[in-house]
Amino acid sequence: MSTIQPSAEAANPSSAASGSTTGSMIARQAIVNDQQAVIGYELFNRSRAAVDHTAASDVILVFTALSHAGTEDLVGKKLIFVNCTHESLAGGHLELVDPEKVVLEIPPLGHAAAEEVSTRLPILTELRDRGFHLAFNHTVLQSAYAPWLPLADYIKLDLSVLAHDQLAVLINYAGRQSRAELIAEKVETAQQYEMAASKGVQLFQGFWFSRPSLVEAKLLNPGQHSIIQLINLVRNQASTDEIEEVLKKDAGLAFNLMRLINSTGFGLAREITSFRQAVMLMGLKKLFRWAALLLTASRSGGIPSAVGHTAVVRGRLMELLALEILPAEEADQAFVVGIFSLLDVMLSMPLASAVGLLHVPQPVAEALLERTGTLGQLLILAEACESHDDAAFDQAAQQLGLTSQQINWAHLQALAWADHLGDEG
Repeated sequence: MSTIQPSAEAANPSSAASGSTTGSMIARQAIVNDQQAVIGYELFNRSRAAVDHTAASDVILVFTALSHAGTEDLVGKKLIFVNCTHESLAGGHLELVDPEKVVLEIPPLGHAAAEEVSTRLPILTELRDRGFHLAFNHTVLQSAYAPWLPLADYIKLDLSVLAHDQLAVLINYAGRQSRAELIAEKVETAQQYEMAASKGVQLFQGFWFSRPSLVEAKLLNPGQHSIIQLINLVRNQASTDEIEEVLKKDAGLAFNLMRLINSTGFGLAREITSFRQAVMLMGLKKLFRWAALLLTASRSGGIPSAVGHTAVVRGRLMELLALEILPAEEADQAFVVGIFSLLDVMLSMPLASAVGLLHVPQPVAEALLERTGTLGQLLILAEACESHDDAAFDQAAQQLGLTSQQINWAHLQALAWADHLGDEG
């Protein structure tokens, strides 16, 4: 039986789990067609006051929606409409999303329109060339905004401020001068819906169809030291091996990356199941953007919690033992099982729901949820090392064909490897 003594916190990870997630309230309101089928959702940040709408709040909203660790997918397969400030349109966060999934709602310029329309045109053109959809409110139909009109994919008509005769004129003009689809927004009565529909509007948003639903979007926080270390490695163009090493030493960092890169909003055609794949496919530029945003969103002074440390040790132990009995590529899966085996504690949700947030191979899912297969036996063994369960330890070791000496040595190596993170930087 292993004689390695975990700390009291590590032996009881649930006691240290509080504070591992942060939440922000995001409202989501459906945009429907004339058959009342949902074509997209507009997202609103309900954790800030309206006057606090800034470039930074735009960035956090998009980032949180994509990295959300709850059971309800905020993005899904529909379009997401995001209110923007002009300052946030140049933000690197837009490089982390699939442009085809995102509609950027561009605000009017107010009294500065005459001077600023041409100045803002190049960045709007570039965003549209990259594949983003652009939406404007009805002021884009004014003569001052003529240079923007050809870029409009959607024009929103606010029924709370437009009179019946104004609406008719704007719909007629938009039909002649643009290719944009029209959205009647703030539709609150059947009469408003019927009036807009009778004039040819085919998309609708408002209380008449659905009120915004409120979701507490949770983020699993990695340690800020880990994020800074990752940023420094990326800036120095470190090797994939070095970057993968940092990811594997912070459960929060690992979860966030796999969650983001496999989200529908990221736009990859295939599922990514290893950290090495994720690093190589994302590339250094996007990794830097992502890490910088993660640092912004993480809690101030955050450090890896005991539960995260336990998950890292568990993953490394399972990886080292797997290398004794499995091919190298399956040893990587053993690490994934170990580091994600405490997601239920870190996210305060059932493990099945937490695993459902990630795209993992079937043997990994079965090991996590059913403790079956070789990976499942390795997880049982790792848990027995922590809890000093002699019977479970002996049975798992025997089934895996591993000796106590092999397991003890691997456990010592795993503890030293995980603790070395705190000594770096």
